[in-house]
Amino acid sequence: MTPQEFNFVREKLKERSGLVLSEEKRYLIESRLDPVAKSNQFGSLSDLIQAIMKPGSEKLRAEVTEAMTINESFFFRDKTPFENLEEVMLPHMIAARAASKRIRIWCAAASTGQEPYSIAMIIRKMVGKMPGWRHDIIGTDLSNDVLEKAKAGLYSQFEVQRGLPVQLLVKNFKQVGSLWQIDNALRAMIQFKTFNLLNSFAPLGTFDIVFCRNVLIYFDQPTKKDVLNRICKQLTPDGFLVLGAAETLVGLSDEYKPVSGRRGLYQVAGAADAGAAAGALGSVRSNAASALTRSARVS
Repeated sequence: MTPQEFNFVREKLKERSGLVLSEEKRYLIESRLDPVAKSNQFGSLSDLIQAIMKPGSEKLRAEVTEAMTINESFFFRDKTPFENLEEVMLPHMIAARAASKRIRIWCAAASTGQEPYSIAMIIRKMVGKMPGWRHDIIGTDLSNDVLEKAKAGLYSQFEVQRGLPVQLLVKNFKQVGSLWQIDNALRAMIQFKTFNLLNSFAPLGTFDIVFCRNVLIYFDQPTKKDVLNRICKQLTPDGFLVLGAAETLVGLSDEYKPVSGRRGLYQVAGAADAGAAAGALGSVRSNAASALTRSARVS
């Protein structure tokens, strides 16, 4: 791959997906596009790149973009966001949305579906506290291929062993040959859509919670700022934004504030601090439990 070919691929990726590849990421082009070259009967990676440089190669360019933007995913990745969902975000919404009994959640980089299905499992766990609620989970990704896998909800033994506790596997999946398929009720909770984060978010509607994890790290500063500010416009006034462990809003946006004591969790600026409220609730519960224990000892 010549410098000219590398720069062409890099420019097209930035233009089509926002993905920014530095010089040291050259190996990614080779590892991810070699299979594309072979499946399209090109003799080499250079032949593939020369083909997409020509007019009329839109279908091939789309295939190249998909191959370069596929990200690894697994169930309950990093744990903390899902703990925050169960302990802060959903309790806040249960109180704040008691009248409408509806919550909308967007997974902005759904990949093969593990993140939205992990969210659905948390909601199922809390269903006793949310009788009659409607839960809309939208999972979007640039790649059609990964979304087809997500819709099918079929995972290998290796995939379900990554981050998924055995009890949740047994409760939420059925075995289909050598694979595991998530049950129909959870699949019905999620709507998967092909979507490019560079496009307008308006058609997606508003959300109470947005998971945008491990996406911003691939964008340059102007694109990060643009995406974050446009997400904020789609959030409800007390809505939450969830970022990845390696991502931060420092120097990028003043539209959000960190939730107290909760890593990677942000609220729209001006909203009441849900983290402090959750901490206060935990303190009340702890004090109540201690009081009951003391009372039992006295009696």
